[in-house]
Amino acid sequence: MKKWKPYLISALCLTTRLTHAQVSDMPGGPKVNQLNLPQGVTPISADIAWLHWMMLIICAIIFLGVFGVMFYAIVRHRKSKGAVPATFHEHIGVEVAWTVIPFLIVIGMALPATRTVVAMKDTSSADLTVKATGYQWKWGYEYLDGPATGVQFLSTLSTPRAQIEGREPRSNTYLMEVDNPLVVPVDKKIRVIVTAADVIHSWMVPDLGVKQDAIPGFLRDSWFRANKVGTYRGQCAELCGRDHAFMPIVVKVVEQTDYDAWVAQQQVALQAAADDPDKEWSKEELIDKGKQVFQANCASCHQAQGEGVANTFPALDGNEQYVLAPMKEQILTVLNGHPGTAMAAFRDRLSEVEIAAVITYTRNAWSNAGKGPDPVVLPKDVSAQR
Repeated sequence: MKKWKPYLISALCLTTRLTHAQVSDMPGGPKVNQLNLPQGVTPISADIAWLHWMMLIICAIIFLGVFGVMFYAIVRHRKSKGAVPATFHEHIGVEVAWTVIPFLIVIGMALPATRTVVAMKDTSSADLTVKATGYQWKWGYEYLDGPATGVQFLSTLSTPRAQIEGREPRSNTYLMEVDNPLVVPVDKKIRVIVTAADVIHSWMVPDLGVKQDAIPGFLRDSWFRANKVGTYRGQCAELCGRDHAFMPIVVKVVEQTDYDAWVAQQQVALQAAADDPDKEWSKEELIDKGKQVFQANCASCHQAQGEGVANTFPALDGNEQYVLAPMKEQILTVLNGHPGTAMAAFRDRLSEVEIAAVITYTRNAWSNAGKGPDPVVLPKDVSAQR
């Protein structure tokens, strides 16, 4: 009994933890024990669900019919019962039937499917156009028309690191929550232009009936019209690298009045956050701003303390090749990235002020403070290297 006591205690603890674990449906995401496609909140998603069931039923009927006749023939016409095979060579009626009937079935399945696919590709007459850009590993959104024109932001996973590492209980939106969701009005046709800045990603939200690949150098588009207010969740559906599982998509559908209020807030924030590259930036201002830029864009790869990830992302703390060296190479690295590696280019993603700030921060953070040359990098230094 003493030999088995540790195992019994472990089993009891595991049973207790499972008993107290509360698993609930994810709002706007997959449901507990969900096996079927979501019904969704757009006409396209409803059509997709209907097509799924229609084709599944047709295939099931064909399966039962074909195998039913086959097994019936095997059982009722077996040799042990004295069955004698027929000796005919052709039968016009049978040949016509097994040609015409499958043809009609295929046409019956193809017509509604084609209608849905054509509707999925019709992005004309949109009420609002948003550009979604996939990065390793986050999404960037830019409103291209309407009252929110010019509003742009990055949408990054907001699940706490403690949950990912198992040090805290996981919420029911684990790995499916972001700091800045895409906000759109209800009952409006939203056109989404999708592209990528590094590798192939895929913008997918099942409840909206949208799945569109994001390919570097190409602009692809899709659309949705949500008929119900709510928050809807999806993920990058293309294997895109190390943190592929950590780039969720969250779309918040709100009433028009709430959308107008959100746009007003974003415009105020946009004006307040406008960086003046000609301003006389102090070292402290650049460091403070650089810390925010680093946490939003760099910490997921180079880690919060600049320790990096072995064999993937170099450590910035104590880095003598770029951070503790003259500023030029580090500026060029942030601007252009390193093709063929995981280091992305930030030329079109960050302003001169943001690039200058984040470089200044890395040169003065952790153990780097007071060590290398050029401890302060100004926006004009970045402009000179563009």
